[in-house]
Amino acid sequence: MTTTQKRLLQISSVLWGVWGLVHILAGTMVLSADTQMGFSAIADAVNADDLTANYHPAVEAILNQHAWNLFWFGSVTAVGAFFIWRASLFAIVVTALIGGLADLGYFVFLDIGGFVNFMPGTVMTIFSATAIMLSMAVYVQIRHEDQTVD
Repeated sequence: MTTTQKRLLQISSVLWGVWGLVHILAGTMVLSADTQMGFSAIADAVNADDLTANYHPAVEAILNQHAWNLFWFGSVTAVGAFFIWRASLFAIVVTALIGGLADLGYFVFLDIGGFVNFMPGTVMTIFSATAIMLSMAVYVQIRHEDQTVD
């Protein structure tokens, strides 16, 4: 592995580490908040007063399930970041799938919808996209080198 490839994986690792920690924090915040504040924390570009309602307990349960997903997505990507730093090809793929698919849903349903502010949400989407591109570039190079050696 070249020095450039190592640096790209280290940058990707740091991006995934930050992304993971932000999502662990977000999951914890939403789980510990009431329903209105949980929605306000996620849809932070929406006026909190517009999210005031008498929510059915099922809505709170769905929100808590979303918070749990934020927490475990964050946890897995934080662990993946450690292994990407160590140049694990498996971690590159798993972390890209979990973090990337989680952020794809966020981008499509919240970001494009205009329900979130640029910071931190959109910035985290940029982090995950950049981490995927950097680590996948190295992944493809290494896989190509392995195939040409055989």
